[in-house]
Amino acid sequence: MTVLCIILGVLLIAGGFSCIFTPLLTFMDAGYFVVILMCVFGVAGIIRSIGRKRFGVTFVFSIISVLLGIIMLLFPESLLLAEGMMLILTAVWLVLMGLVAIINAVTVTRATGSKIWILQLILGILGILLGCYCFFHPMLTAVTLGILIGAFFIETGFTLIFSGIAVND
Repeated sequence: MTVLCIILGVLLIAGGFSCIFTPLLTFMDAGYFVVILMCVFGVAGIIRSIGRKRFGVTFVFSIISVLLGIIMLLFPESLLLAEGMMLILTAVWLVLMGLVAIINAVTVTRATGSKIWILQLILGILGILLGCYCFFHPMLTAVTLGILIGAFFIETGFTLIFSGIAVND
């Protein structure tokens, strides 16, 4: 098992560097992972609904997820739409996280009287500005997401290698 962890770790690190050196291509391929996750989520939801004998909104949403996943795999142009949606969702997420940080800053001020709220307020404003920037510059967002995916692979690779070495000691 130790050798397998080390081998997988090295492969992940190599893949991570590949992602960092080709961030746009990495982002384009990330759409396939999202589609596969949609299908897995949908199948799991269908199985769970059948097991519980509940055929409500979750069951319908699971069927729709599987169908959309299959359609996106069969028609690559629809996959481009999904990748575009990922960019928009990233921008929306950044704006929402900025709003949450601002709300937390106000809440912390009222609850504790601490001065840390200023830092939270600044970070919240920066999050909103970054989200708005992502709306207007989607290509830069795509490159950034590709680099982040590569960094995640590298970090996970090192974790696997160190886990494999630690098990051996």
